[in-house]
Amino acid sequence: MNQEPKMSLWLVGAGPHARAYAKVLEASGESFLVIGRGAASAESFEAATGLPVLAGGLSAALGRLGAPQCAIVSVSFERLAEVAIELINAGTRRILLEKPGGLSVAQLSDVRDAAARAGAEVLIAYNRRFYAATQKARELIAEDGGAVSCTFEFTEWSHIIAPMALPPEVKASWLVANSSHVADLAFHLCGLPKDWKSWHAGQLEWHPAAARFCGAGVTDRGALFSYHADWEAPGRWALEVMTRKRRLIFKPMEQLQVTVLASVKVEPVEIDDALDKAFKPGLYAETRAFLGGDDSLFCTIDEQLRHGAIYSEMAGYNTGGF
Repeated sequence: MNQEPKMSLWLVGAGPHARAYAKVLEASGESFLVIGRGAASAESFEAATGLPVLAGGLSAALGRLGAPQCAIVSVSFERLAEVAIELINAGTRRILLEKPGGLSVAQLSDVRDAAARAGAEVLIAYNRRFYAATQKARELIAEDGGAVSCTFEFTEWSHIIAPMALPPEVKASWLVANSSHVADLAFHLCGLPKDWKSWHAGQLEWHPAAARFCGAGVTDRGALFSYHADWEAPGRWALEVMTRKRRLIFKPMEQLQVTVLASVKVEPVEIDDALDKAFKPGLYAETRAFLGGDDSLFCTIDEQLRHGAIYSEMAGYNTGGF
């Protein structure tokens, strides 16, 4: 007789990011089962967290235990879509799927279609929406009557990424796989591009679409925006949101600074970021919102499909998807 616990919540994945989720779940007193694939990653996870891993992969776990009610999917970029679809088809009806949810519009479409057929909810985990700094920024933006403009930079460090042991298709989609964190936060606070134009230049061996990116336009909330990134030059991630009274500065992204009207002084904004310091920033609030059924801040799979077309244009990827 099978004595293994079924549990209504699974954490699928046993890598470093899954460990961060496990830390939150354990601190929250949640009962959950960790599903791993390879023996090495399972052993590493167990050594780091003290928590057991059911190794052997998702298919084996589903065959032995059936589907959980909810799942947090934190696997490698190239496996996100296939794992989400397998869970949905097995009967899971609520999934927190690590960003970007898929490496192509086709993959995201497959996830969306599977969820629609099954009546499942799939939410994309952009944890920067849940930073304490972001929550404070939302409050200040609302207090000032909304954002009127913004600018952001998503420069990546090519000398770090090029030697990384990642599949070529992941690196070739890096703007979506990684840089979309910055764009998602900008559009979350200021609205999605409505009338805009993009430019691209250069190429990298690992990212042949382009090496430099810039664009500008107006969002569906009426805010002007611009962005820039040069993956062959020094730089960093940054976001600045302007209201009629303040310039809100995320640089670094975990912190919020402000310049008020009629001043050039940049000052830190006091925020309660204890949870962002105790856990991976944003992850505690994001996980609690998911488990509590509060979807107000999440990017849904349908929204991510629409965002995918925007990211594809920003990156200079071929028409039809990233």
